[in-house]
Order: sequence, then structure tokens, then C-alpha cells
Amino acid sequence: MRIMFINNHGGGFADYIDIEASTTVGKLFAEKIPGGRAEDYLIRVNRLPTSRDQILQEGDRVTITPTKIEGAVV
Repeated sequence: MRIMFINNHGGGFADYIDIEASTTVGKLFAEKIPGGRAEDYLIRVNRLPTSRDQILQEGDRVTITPTKIEGAVV
């Protein structure tokens, strides 16, 4: 199955990727941001906030954006 993955972490990139059918948002996050904490990111599917157990569908657009910028003063 093919989806658009937009990673705004670091330099950021967007590309189509192939994933297994029935892949959840949580599983994709764990694969793409190893060691990352989901609560430190805004994760959207088709521009809408999502839950970690949402199953991705063919053609979905997944965006992962950090909510905390490294080195930023709070």
C-alpha cells in the first residue's frame, strides 16, 4: 500500500512510501521516529489530528511535526 509521508523532523522531507496493509499510525511513527515520544509531535492524517490506533489507508497523507524544537528556549 502506498501513502505520502511528510516528515518535518530535522531537515524534513516528503515522499511516497510503501507500507503493509493494516499499518497503524503508532506503528509507522515507531518505524520512522525510533526512540521518539509521540507526545512531542503533532501527527496528522489527511491534515486532521489522529490517534495512534488509526489504520492507514491507500493514498493517506501522514504528517509528523515536532512540537518542541531542539535548542529553543521555553
